Amino acid sequence: MKATANDEPVAAEKGVPEARGRMAGFASRHWRWILAVVVLLVVLRAPFELVPFRVFQFTMVMVYAVALLGLNLLTGHAGQISLGHGAFFAVGAYGTAIMMYHWDLPYPLTFPLAAALAFVIGLALGVPATRLRGLYLALVTLAIAIFLVPLLKRFESVTGGSMGLTLEKPAAPGWTGLAEDQWLYYLALAATALAFAVVHFLLRSRVGRALHSVRDNETAAEVMGVKPASYKRLAFAWSAMFAGAAGCLYTWTIGFVSPDSFTVNLSITLLAGIVVGGLGSTWGPVLGGLFVMFVPSLSQDINKAAPGVIFGLLIIAVMYVAPTGLAGLAGRAAHSFNRTLRKG
Repeated sequence: MKATANDEPVAAEKGVPEARGRMAGFASRHWRWILAVVVLLVVLRAPFELVPFRVFQFTMVMVYAVALLGLNLLTGHAGQISLGHGAFFAVGAYGTAIMMYHWDLPYPLTFPLAAALAFVIGLALGVPATRLRGLYLALVTLAIAIFLVPLLKRFESVTGGSMGLTLEKPAAPGWTGLAEDQWLYYLALAATALAFAVVHFLLRSRVGRALHSVRDNETAAEVMGVKPASYKRLAFAWSAMFAGAAGCLYTWTIGFVSPDSFTVNLSITLLAGIVVGGLGSTWGPVLGGLFVMFVPSLSQDINKAAPGVIFGLLIIAVMYVAPTGLAGLAGRAAHSFNRTLRKG
């Protein structure tokens, strides 16, 4: 039989559901990559669309994300508790400030040097991690954070004492055409991408499997030939290295360091940030960085008389709604979305 003109609309109507089905199937298979591309484009474009203060805030989110990446490696993947992460953050910040202020080193060189300095100090102070665990290790790391502030104030000729050190922020090269805040944003973005790449490959290597085995069962790990003490110490050093790198970014972004910026509260806030963000998750450090940056200011806006109370209540509320952290909540939402796309 010959096809008539009336058959063409029918075929077209049949083709619409098929096209929609193919599009839904493509979206259900590749929506994560589509979302990642959209987020990347937004992140790259953000400095040109936001006011300088917002650019500064999101730069600090990335600074905290790098620090939380190290704490996530130590606590989420190695199973060690640390209340002194802010001390290694301060080591990187002050190390960078001293190198730029006293030694006149170019700021790009301070990034690897600050990270290396924090790594060495973390490796030395990681010895207690090989013998202590739980609350005992937490108390030792807390002691590190407590004595750091008086120590920084004592060596006034080097650290600037209570007054701290004021530095010039890294200036954007003329060929970029970027403002200072935009340049610092992209520096932090590049450092954050590098830090995530290092952790990604580290966790997918033999080292990552060893850390997970030590976290889950030390005895079983030792039977399999893993040395728990060595890996605990290395995890402590790697965690300190990322905190030192974040401290370097902090100095570049703020242009000022003082002992009062690195009190015990910083260590506690960082620990709260990674727990709220999601321990052991890929995106927990980023969500934790958002939490650490924006929730305190939100608490201040809600009640200027008691921001700490509001901050604590918000932490309790988040943990009640998302016991596995914001990353776990986002993961469940993504799973539901993916299932809906497949059904559609």
